[in-house]
Amino acid sequence: MIAIISFLGFIALVAIISYVSSLKTDESKADGFFLGGRSLTAGVVAGSLLLTNLSTEQIVGLNGQAYSEGLWVMAWETFAALALVITALYLLPRYLKMGISTIPEFLEKRFDKTTRTMTSLLFLSGYAIILLPIVLYSGSLAILTIFEIPERLDISHTQAMWLCVWGIGIVGSVYALLGGLKAVAVSDTVNAIGLLIGGLLIPYFGLQYLGERVLFEGWKRLVEQVHEKLSSIGSNESSVPFATIFTGMLLVHLFYWGTNQAIIQRALGAKSLKEGQKGLLIAAFFKLLGPLVVVLPGIIAYEIFQGSLTIPDQAYPALVKEVLPVGLLGFFAAVLFGAIMSSFNSALNSSVTLFGLDLYKAHIHPQASEQDVVRKGKWFGLLLALFSILVAPFIAYAPDGLFSYLQEVNGCYSIPILSIILLGYLNKHISALAAKVGLLSGVVLYLISQFVLKPYVFGADHYPHFLHVMAVLFILNIALMWLISKFAPTATPFEIQYTKQVAIRPYKKAQLASVAVLFMLILIYYYFA
Repeated sequence: MIAIISFLGFIALVAIISYVSSLKTDESKADGFFLGGRSLTAGVVAGSLLLTNLSTEQIVGLNGQAYSEGLWVMAWETFAALALVITALYLLPRYLKMGISTIPEFLEKRFDKTTRTMTSLLFLSGYAIILLPIVLYSGSLAILTIFEIPERLDISHTQAMWLCVWGIGIVGSVYALLGGLKAVAVSDTVNAIGLLIGGLLIPYFGLQYLGERVLFEGWKRLVEQVHEKLSSIGSNESSVPFATIFTGMLLVHLFYWGTNQAIIQRALGAKSLKEGQKGLLIAAFFKLLGPLVVVLPGIIAYEIFQGSLTIPDQAYPALVKEVLPVGLLGFFAAVLFGAIMSSFNSALNSSVTLFGLDLYKAHIHPQASEQDVVRKGKWFGLLLALFSILVAPFIAYAPDGLFSYLQEVNGCYSIPILSIILLGYLNKHISALAAKVGLLSGVVLYLISQFVLKPYVFGADHYPHFLHVMAVLFILNIALMWLISKFAPTATPFEIQYTKQVAIRPYKKAQLASVAVLFMLILIYYYFA
């Protein structure tokens, strides 16, 4: 009973705080609904960024990888800090100076409307087919596994899955469609605080378990017994070879944190460049601490269960059930529910933004009022949410390895979009024709590489890691666009126009904070090397 009360109490607290904080925001207008009235402060930006990113895919999946491999999988967390620094210092000042609401909107200003539409469709396809259903399914799987919902409610696994999917989907949709970005961002921030506390409790109690109630004795035992798993350098056979850090790893992070609409939308809603940069740099600092939540528990689980778990993804749920006191179960359930819901409602809110501004307003009804754009975007979001809810439970019947397969598929649109945005900024003569060719060639070449050459020509065992492939195709894409623009340059060289939407005075200590973050990143890898 205490667990249920604490679970419902924390969720209610988040809802009340989110509702009150968004009362002064006019969410009937586009800026109010899509960007929170451009009023987000540094703390809200940072909290929303972190919780939008952190969900069961990381908490369960990355800990599972750490269980089977080791500490080196932390590259998926720590190198996000480098991408956030680049976004804060280089990309965000240009985004805010132009006053854009979406990344595709920038591409229209830089290239043309067709490029904007193509990019929006790529984003929406990724969210609808991959991100939203996967978040619902993986989140529901974690909830019903950790908290034994089928046994507690005396229902089947399938019924429990449907129950969790509908619960997360409905609550997430309410936040995203009724509250707008401000409500989503504030709820993310509150949940982020809870997740930081709850997430750190698991390794804390895990180390105490190993050390027989003495924390440092638990760490000492871990170092002595599984020293080989505490290295920051991955072997060539690992899922994250060390060399990939210098090739595709940075590109994946830069796309995700610097150009992915579901993420960067939080920074676009900042009240000023100063607040946006501070928010990104705060998030960068906390990403360096991310392995404590999403990597270390997996290694602790390996020692506790002596590698006996046959399915690595069981490591985190099994550890939680083994070491977490019963009295904290409800709070942890609420925190985990918030992390799952955050990723869902954030992606849904961004989908609504993309449809409303980049498709409905740009093509279907150019004369539409701001209220009509918001209203039509909400209807699209509702349909998208229902589609995701109906699809998510059937992922259970997909073949093994689906998540790895879908993660690899993301490269189809991440590298093409990143390449046209970066080159669009770096070279003011790149033409719209080159951008459209770059988008199409990036998608087609990656599909051929990973789903024709890899399985049927060279064989998966003899083919380069997909992060290396991404780096090679990124360079080829850049070269192709540069070559096209060399012979057919844009008629008018691009210049960024300041729209005066927000103050663009930079954060004075941005460079100092960036150096500190990068120094800590190097120190972490040096210490565990």
